[in-house]
Amino acid sequence: MKKNNETTCKCGHRRSEAFPIICIGFACVALLFIGSAIFTIVAGGITHLGEAVSSEEVLFSLRMSVVTSTISTSLCLVFALPTAYALTRTNMPFKRAAETLMQLTLSLPYILLGFALLLMFSSPAGKALKDIGFAVVFQPTGIVFAQLIVNLPFSIRMVRTAFGDVNPRMEFVAKTLGASSFDAFRTVILPVCRNSIISTFVLTWARGMGEFGATLMLVGVTRMRTETLPGSVYLSISTGNTDTAMATAMIMLIVSAITLIVANVLSRPVGSNRVERKKRWKKA
Repeated sequence: MKKNNETTCKCGHRRSEAFPIICIGFACVALLFIGSAIFTIVAGGITHLGEAVSSEEVLFSLRMSVVTSTISTSLCLVFALPTAYALTRTNMPFKRAAETLMQLTLSLPYILLGFALLLMFSSPAGKALKDIGFAVVFQPTGIVFAQLIVNLPFSIRMVRTAFGDVNPRMEFVAKTLGASSFDAFRTVILPVCRNSIISTFVLTWARGMGEFGATLMLVGVTRMRTETLPGSVYLSISTGNTDTAMATAMIMLIVSAITLIVANVLSRPVGSNRVERKKRWKKA
């Protein structure tokens, strides 16, 4: 019989187990390391936060990040929803190859994905798009494509997981009542996965706000043109303006914290809070 970190032997003597204590020690070191990084940003950025918020350049980078992240995240969901449905509910050819491709994209460095986009849009086809007025390389439009290539596989995987948890019998019942595949998708799958889809949007949007590697490779960091929040931190550090860099990082930290809270609230099962309150009331 176990009690805390002690074990009772057959002879009745209690001996302390070292493994749980060692794990707690490693956990404390890991949390201390992570917490120190967050504390450094807060301590260095909070004193100059007012200056950053009133800075025209920082506000420009904030608007650029919000606009591009919102556009790219919307595009991610537009493609993720039907793609996830195809991977979970259809006999899509080369399904295993498609899943492998997405996993490979998730494991690649973002700067490599940006380099791939740079080659694509620097090709004759990309130059033809530029000639008709659709420029991407070193343009704000490229930020959206950089965020899209990074976040689309992530969005597909999250939505695919949500769709995979839906009981197929629910769709079967709907179809036996005369519903088409689209009707079942619209009236069964989407309502059941509503919170997961919203959570996917929030997390994808947050990832877009912090994306830098692919953006740097495809569009560079031009002040007040292709400058996002991470780009603003990069430029501030490059010019020796550490205070503004820390304050901008503080803004990113606040945005990330808000999105994390929203995602955690939305990821809770529907009615879980009500059940917990009932249990507490019965115990009382």
